[in-house]
Amino acid sequence: MVNAAEAYRRQQVLNAPPEQLTLMLYNGCLKFIEEGTQTLKEKNYESANNSLQKAQRIISEFRLTLNMDYEISHQLLPLYNYVYDRLVEGNIRSDTSQLDEAKGIITELRDAWVEAMKKARAEKGDGKGGNGYA
Repeated sequence: MVNAAEAYRRQQVLNAPPEQLTLMLYNGCLKFIEEGTQTLKEKNYESANNSLQKAQRIISEFRLTLNMDYEISHQLLPLYNYVYDRLVEGNIRSDTSQLDEAKGIITELRDAWVEAMKKARAEKGDGKGGNGYA
């Protein structure tokens, strides 16, 4: 049986616009990197591996869904590849410095995404300015 919190999260995903889903994925990736880093420090390697594999799957999804018709996609792909490699290496070598590097890049991309959402909302004139997304 699905608990209430899980049902609520599923509803959020099902009803979210694409730009909000992207933000959710960035935030989820950061959450899993943080979990993986913490559990590595605790020497709980199985839990760390599970969390870091979830982060890797999110990055893989970003790579697979890039629309290469846009120049920005050609700039994002190498970044996503680099982050993915840092996650794999950090996981294999139990090296939190590589995970910290991946987290920093994803944080910057997430923050840039939030700013782009705010700008798009302001240009649409809906007055929200992206508040509540960060």
